[in-house]
Amino acid sequence: MANHKSAIRRVRQTDRRRTVNTHNRARLRTQVKKLVEAADPELLPKTVSEIDRAVRKGVLHRNTAARMKARLSKRLSSSAPTA
Repeated sequence: MANHKSAIRRVRQTDRRRTVNTHNRARLRTQVKKLVEAADPELLPKTVSEIDRAVRKGVLHRNTAARMKARLSKRLSSSAPTA
């Protein structure tokens, strides 16, 4: 347990941040899971938007986000039927 006043404040701050990050990460994972299960290209823009949101919130690094978007796009394009 924290003993100093500043350490006590940091613990409170860390708890708040962890809660927010957990919520944002869960939101992102849910959206990615929906896209992968549905394999529907129409869900891609919403998923990309959610990934970008995670970057803005500091949950993901921008390079990680770029890699996720590329892999999801590739996965959808390879599974799409060719007409």
